[in-house]
This record gives sequence, C-alpha cells and structure tokens, in this order.
Amino acid sequence: MSAGAKIPLDQVVEVPEVPEHPAALLHEKMSKSPGALGMIIFGIALLGGLGYAGSQLIHDLAGTHLASAWPYALLGLALFIALGFEFVNGFHDTANAVATVIYTHSLEPHVAVVWSGLWNLFGVLTSSGAVAFTIISLLPVELVLQVGRGAGFAMVFSLLIAAIIWNLSTWWLGLPASSSHTLIGSIIGVGMANQLMNPHAGTSGVDWEQAGNVFKVLLVSPLVGFGLAAILLLVLKLVIKNPALYQSPKGTESPPLWIRALLILTCTSVSFGHGSNDGQKGMGLIMLILIGTVPTAYALNHAVGFSQTQTFTTVSQQAEQIFNHYVSPNAVIGDARTDLTDFIRTRDFNQNTMLAARQMVEEIDNEVVMYKSLNGVPANQQQNVRNDMYVVSEALRLIAKYPGKNGAPTFTAAENKTLAAYKKQLDNATKFIPTWVKVAVAIALGLGTMVGWKRIVVTVGEKIGKDHLTYAQGASAEIVAAVTILAADNFHMPVSTTHVLSSGVAGTMLANGSGLQLSTIRNIALAWVFTLPAAALLAAGIFFVMRQFM
Repeated sequence: MSAGAKIPLDQVVEVPEVPEHPAALLHEKMSKSPGALGMIIFGIALLGGLGYAGSQLIHDLAGTHLASAWPYALLGLALFIALGFEFVNGFHDTANAVATVIYTHSLEPHVAVVWSGLWNLFGVLTSSGAVAFTIISLLPVELVLQVGRGAGFAMVFSLLIAAIIWNLSTWWLGLPASSSHTLIGSIIGVGMANQLMNPHAGTSGVDWEQAGNVFKVLLVSPLVGFGLAAILLLVLKLVIKNPALYQSPKGTESPPLWIRALLILTCTSVSFGHGSNDGQKGMGLIMLILIGTVPTAYALNHAVGFSQTQTFTTVSQQAEQIFNHYVSPNAVIGDARTDLTDFIRTRDFNQNTMLAARQMVEEIDNEVVMYKSLNGVPANQQQNVRNDMYVVSEALRLIAKYPGKNGAPTFTAAENKTLAAYKKQLDNATKFIPTWVKVAVAIALGLGTMVGWKRIVVTVGEKIGKDHLTYAQGASAEIVAAVTILAADNFHMPVSTTHVLSSGVAGTMLANGSGLQLSTIRNIALAWVFTLPAAALLAAGIFFVMRQFM
C-alpha cells in the first residue's frame, strides 16, 4: 500500500486497553487527599483534644508558684520532645494496623487511618499505665529520684532524642522498626553511660534482669507472631472452605461484606491494643518530666483524699508490724532512704534494709496522717514524700521477687497479701497518669499516623511476600497481633506492634506458599538486630554531652 493511503475501516484492528496494575491503582488511592469533610472533622477533633489537654495543664499549673519562667520553658520543651517521640511512634507502629485493611480494600486509606487513630485513642484512654511504669523501673533509681535536676533531665532528653533519631531513620528507609525496642536500647545506653561516668560514686547502671525480662518479650513476640499467624491460616483453610476468603482482591473491588467486617474488626483490635500498650511508653516519661518541673502539681496524686488516707494508714500500720517482725537485732539506724536506695541499686539485702523499710513506712504514714490528704502536703515536701513512696514501693517489689536471697525474708502468704495491698496504695499515690496526658499522647500518635503511614504500609502490604495479601492472610496476621499485644498489656510488658504484625504477615505468606521477598526480610531483620545497640550508643552519647551542661 502506498504512503498516505487510507486503511479501510473493516481492516482496522482495535488494540485492547491494558488494565492498570492493582498496586498502581492502590497507590493512586493512597495518594488522594482525604477531602474537605475529612479534614474538617479531623481539625475539629484535633482542636478539641488540644484545647482539653492545654486547659487541664493550665488548670494544674494555676496552683503552682515558681520563682522564674525557666521551669515553664523547660516543661514546654520537654513535653514537645516527649510528644514528638509518640508522633514518630505513629509513623511505625500505628501504620501497621491499617496495612491489611488498605491492601485488601476493606477501607479507603484515609478512612482506615482515621478509624485506627480513633481506636488508638480509646486504647490509650483505657490503659492502666502499668506498662509505662514498667519502663520507668528500668531506669537508674538515683536518676529517677533526681528527675527535677540536671542529671534527671539529661536522662529523659537523651532517651527521647535517641529514640526519635533512630525511628525516623528506619522510617525513612521504609523499614518497620519497634519503638519499644528503640526505647529499651536508649534506656540501656543511658544506664551504662551513667555508671561509666561515675564508677566510684555508687551510681547504678542497667537493671539487667528487668531489662532481660522485657527484652525476652520483644524477642519472642515476633516469633510468636510468625508461628501463630501461619498456624491460624492453616486452621482457617481446614475449617472454613469458602474460597472467597483465600483470594487476593480483584482490582480495587472491596471484599464480600462478611470478610470486610472481619478485617475491619481485626484492624480495630490491633489499633486498640496498640494504644493500650505502645501508647503508654511515652506516658511514663512525660510523668517524669511533669514531676521534675512542677512537683507541686504532679509529684503526688491529689485525687487521693481523706477517705483513702484512712485506708492508707490502716494498711501502713499492718505493714509496719510485718517489717518489725523481721528487723534484725543487729540493725543500725542510719539514713533510711539512702539504705533502701542502695538496696534497690545493688540488690544487696543487709541487716539494715528491713529496719530502713520500717522507718520509711512509719515516716510516710505520719506525714499522710498529719496532712490528711496528699493534696494537703506542703509544696516544698511533695517531691520528698513522692520519692519516699517510690523507694519503698520498689524495695517491696524486689524483696518479694527474691525471697530468702542474701538474707532477705520469706514472707508468709498472708504477709505477702498485706504488703501487696500496701504497695498498691503507694503506687496509687505516685504512679498515676492524668487523663489530659493520655489525650495528648493519643493526639500525637494519631497525627504521626496521618503524616507518616504510607511508607510502612507499603512495606507490609507489598514487600514482605511475593504475592498480594489475601483476605485470610490479613485477618490471621491481625488476629494474632491483637491477641499478643493485649496479652502483653495484661502482664504489664511492652511489646512491639511492628514486629508482631510484620512477622505475622511473613508467617502467612510462608504457610500459603506465596513466598517471601528475602531482601525485605533481611533488611527488617538487620534493623531489628541493630536497633538496640544503635539506640544505646545514641542515647549514651547524647547523655554524656548533656551531662557536661546540665
């Protein structure tokens, strides 16, 4: 046919359109704006939460009388850094909760993020705070008692800044990393630096036994996530024969209603569990900041009124009688708080330890009776009373943990019950978290998820397995993650949402025969291995520098 000749219409062949790849369609959805209505709703919730937290903080500070503006400036800076840690935590751990519902098209990406943030809020608000204070118990005792001084502030700032730097670094590389793991590494770094900088001053370092218990949970939880998720998927295949459950999404089509409901439910459970566990990590450090800067308002729980102090007095007297029974006749009266602090630091129980404990219980009881309520304790005494209560509570925890060790007493079952009741009263007075702190942490987590969710979601959804995530795989990984997190919360132990969920997805891929992208698994494993030493070195270096100026 000559150039320029027209082709007859009956000979024109239409080239069929190549459908766009599902991943490309999903990325297009994830790149869309949440829309004006979504932004308005989120803005109202954000302003409401910030307004509540700010008004409660101002109300608490109204009764304080500080000599200068410096403590307020320090408080503002410290809260900014602490909430910044929770903000970056949202990049990692909260994003994992929404990966499965986004990649199975159960929820639109921005709806999933807001929904997850809402249930994180509920999880944070209903949390007991026990995990927060498990983290605090890992810190060197003298730094906790001196939190209002330079060394204490250097400790808190070092922990948080090191954790933020490492979390941001791993997020930038799209690697799911554990905020729990990072924080524990930072604590170890500060503890080691504290001891190395003062080798002859009797300062404490790392509570290796307590850190070891926490680290075991962080080590075992990914293995549990991997194994249980794989087993659960195989069980589902045996029990539920509906083939729709084991299919990958077709294009951007939503799954059948019952599967969609299941996936949304599991996402909700993981989000709630994350808030109730991971959301607590920063709360304990925020409380240390508040106690250090404005002890008048936060050193003691002012909600403990006259009626509760009557119960406190009764239990205190019962504890005194128990301690008196075990006091050595060779014990020598000294500085009770120093003796007990040395015991907490060294775990070396001696003949003066029980006498010191009895003295401090008696002194605390006398102070509470004198002032009739914790709110009535004079401003200049609140920090001292709080420290006395904290030291006695920690000493009771360790004595109960090592009965008969180094001469420590072995209490009867009835005595243990009485002392546990007394310790509960002490903890109620010192280990409390105001509601506004929980709201502020929840807002920081939610904002972090809104800003940084996509990198981690893409890694979990696309880069762990070779095939697209099926509905059953997403549900299995989420169910195991939710159960593991809530179980750890019940035992007051921090656990990594990131590691549990990402390892759960890997387990389902292996069980399904989908194959694993070994390069991604290798990078996640390397991040896991290097998180602890990297965070420890960062925190130790920052602590060393800060101690030169603070």
